[in-house]
Amino acid sequence: MGMPLELNTLIVTKGNEKRIGENLFVLVKEGYRLYPIEIPVDVRKTLDTISNGTALIKKVEWENSRTTLTYQLISLNSTN
Repeated sequence: MGMPLELNTLIVTKGNEKRIGENLFVLVKEGYRLYPIEIPVDVRKTLDTISNGTALIKKVEWENSRTTLTYQLISLNSTN
Protein backbone atom coordinates (compact mmCIF):
# COMPACT_ATOMS: atom_id res chain seq x y z
CA MET A 1 0.00 0.00 0.00
CA GLY A 2 1.29 3.44 -0.93
CA MET A 3 1.58 6.54 1.20
CA PRO A 4 -0.37 9.63 0.04
CA LEU A 5 2.05 12.48 -0.56
CA GLU A 6 1.46 16.05 -1.68
CA LEU A 7 4.16 18.17 -3.33
CA ASN A 8 3.98 21.89 -2.46
CA THR A 9 5.82 24.88 -3.93
CA LEU A 10 4.34 27.54 -1.64
CA ILE A 11 3.33 27.82 2.01
CA VAL A 12 -0.37 28.40 2.76
CA THR A 13 -0.72 29.25 6.47
CA LYS A 14 -4.48 29.83 6.93
CA GLY A 15 -3.37 31.80 10.02
CA ASN A 16 -2.13 28.68 11.84
CA GLU A 17 1.58 29.53 11.91
CA LYS A 18 3.35 30.00 15.26
CA ARG A 19 6.32 32.31 15.71
CA ILE A 20 9.25 30.61 17.49
CA GLY A 21 11.91 33.24 16.82
CA GLU A 22 12.33 36.68 15.32
CA ASN A 23 11.74 35.49 11.74
CA LEU A 24 11.26 31.77 12.41
CA PHE A 25 7.86 30.08 12.24
CA VAL A 26 6.38 26.58 12.66
CA LEU A 27 3.31 25.37 10.79
CA VAL A 28 1.58 22.00 11.19
CA LYS A 29 -0.38 20.70 8.19
CA GLU A 30 -2.52 17.57 7.94
CA GLY A 31 -1.19 14.82 5.67
CA TYR A 32 2.26 14.16 4.32
CA ARG A 33 3.62 17.09 2.30
CA LEU A 34 6.95 17.61 0.62
CA TYR A 35 8.47 21.10 0.28
CA PRO A 36 11.71 22.39 -1.27
CA ILE A 37 14.27 23.11 1.45
CA GLU A 38 16.49 26.23 1.42
CA ILE A 39 14.82 27.58 -1.75
CA PRO A 40 12.74 30.79 -1.55
CA VAL A 41 8.98 30.07 -1.67
CA ASP A 42 5.92 32.33 -1.40
CA VAL A 43 3.97 32.52 1.86
CA ARG A 44 0.23 33.14 1.60
CA LYS A 45 -2.63 33.27 4.08
CA THR A 46 -4.91 31.36 1.69
CA LEU A 47 -4.37 29.87 -1.74
CA ASP A 48 -6.38 32.68 -3.38
CA THR A 49 -4.64 35.65 -1.72
CA ILE A 50 -1.55 37.50 -2.90
CA SER A 51 1.84 36.65 -1.43
CA ASN A 52 2.49 37.86 2.14
CA GLY A 53 6.23 37.33 1.76
CA THR A 54 9.00 34.91 0.95
CA ALA A 55 10.44 32.19 3.17
CA LEU A 56 13.21 29.62 3.29
CA ILE A 57 12.06 26.24 4.59
CA LYS A 58 14.55 24.99 7.16
CA LYS A 59 13.02 21.68 8.26
CA VAL A 60 10.21 19.31 7.25
CA GLU A 61 9.09 16.58 9.68
CA TRP A 62 6.53 13.83 9.05
CA GLU A 63 4.79 12.12 11.94
CA ASN A 64 1.31 10.67 12.59
CA SER A 65 -0.09 11.80 9.19
CA ARG A 66 1.03 15.38 9.82
CA THR A 67 3.74 17.56 8.36
CA THR A 68 5.55 20.03 10.62
CA LEU A 69 7.22 22.80 8.67
CA THR A 70 9.84 25.15 10.11
CA TYR A 71 10.54 28.19 7.94
CA GLN A 72 12.37 31.50 8.09
CA LEU A 73 10.65 34.57 6.69
CA ILE A 74 13.22 36.39 4.54
CA SER A 75 11.01 39.13 3.08
CA LEU A 76 7.61 40.56 3.95
CA ASN A 77 5.18 42.19 1.54
CA SER A 78 3.46 44.89 3.59
CA THR A 79 0.84 47.51 2.80
CA ASN A 80 2.27 49.94 5.40
